[in-house]
Amino acid sequence: MIDPNLKSFIPVEVDSHFSIQNLPYGVFRAAGGRDGPRVGVAIGDFVVDLAVLESRGLITVPGATASVFDHSCLNPFMQLGTQAWTAVRERLGQLLVEDEPTLRDDHDLRALAIHKIEDVQLMMPVDIRDYTDFYSSRFHATNVGTMMRGADNALQENWLHLPVAYHGRASSIVVSGTDVQRPVGQTGAGQFGPSKAMDFELEMGFFVGPGSTLGKPIPIAEAVRHIFGMVLVNDWSARDVQKWEYVPLGPFLSKNLATSISPWVVPLAALEPFRTSAPEQSPAPLPYLRRTDDFTYDIQLEVYLSLPGTPPQRITSTNFRHLYWTISQQLAHHSITGCNMQTGDLLASGTISGPEKESRGCLLERTWRGAEPLELGDGQTRTFLEDHDRVTLTGFCQGDGYRVGFGEVTGQLLPATEVS
Repeated sequence: MIDPNLKSFIPVEVDSHFSIQNLPYGVFRAAGGRDGPRVGVAIGDFVVDLAVLESRGLITVPGATASVFDHSCLNPFMQLGTQAWTAVRERLGQLLVEDEPTLRDDHDLRALAIHKIEDVQLMMPVDIRDYTDFYSSRFHATNVGTMMRGADNALQENWLHLPVAYHGRASSIVVSGTDVQRPVGQTGAGQFGPSKAMDFELEMGFFVGPGSTLGKPIPIAEAVRHIFGMVLVNDWSARDVQKWEYVPLGPFLSKNLATSISPWVVPLAALEPFRTSAPEQSPAPLPYLRRTDDFTYDIQLEVYLSLPGTPPQRITSTNFRHLYWTISQQLAHHSITGCNMQTGDLLASGTISGPEKESRGCLLERTWRGAEPLELGDGQTRTFLEDHDRVTLTGFCQGDGYRVGFGEVTGQLLPATEVS
């Protein structure tokens, strides 16, 4: 854990998401595209090229037999585990602190290794092997269940006993800034056309670092050793397609059109100061899902909606700590059958909603299935997303004089293409 009082020689505003206490990892291509993608860390309004520092011998990665940062994804670094992650993080803290001259005073090296974020292209940070989306917010599940089945039967019988999930589509996961096309599909018997109920879902996800062996579950006490870091997730959803298709096996085409993630992966070590108690669970889960010191994180989350020609308006404010099932429980449950987890697997939380109307994490809840349109000023309303609307998700942990944030994940909804 990096000292909360440390300051970097690189200027960082107090409200920047990328303090020296954070140092999230990403993949970027430098201006001009002369060099291939490589791994960097964000600090303030800059990105530090770890491939350059590694090639100069300023960073040594325990367990690595070749470069892990001169790569187009984080996977080679992620698979090395906590010893390597800790060593690199500590070394970066040493190199970037305000009174360390090694990088600060070497102007030629700084010119090679430090770039303005605005001058680089941020890319997909991880080669995602597989993708699972959970359904872990009790507030969200209760709201949706109430709409579909009534308040007396809101939660299905299994919901309080296990972290419900479904397998998503890894190939259609896109990095922030990628526009998303309105899908076409079936919405009822004989009904086909563009979705008329496009929605966002405010989620977070975590990436698996070291994987596991087929047939050997990951015990809940060891789960965090397999988790590299976290990102923001927007699980775009076609609600009318979903309503028609979800019985009996759940979402399929309503979710596989696109899932957006933020470009910066915040390591769990940066989130340690913001651990908080896991929610009380009743009935008590089975032993394989119990951890006496289980935890979650205090992460403030917000959603902004930009209509064409208008500035962004905040429409949701909630917190990651509202999730009922924790990341440790999600990973332990996923692997309990002996399912082998792989480096680069993404496990998402499902929609994160809180107890208040303003803390609901999707338009389906926010407008109560369209019955309570969202008032956006100038007479404009939304029940679901319209073409050219832009959705931006952001999130951060607030420290004493610094933030550990995730940046943002943003995307614009484009019109559907005609299908003959």
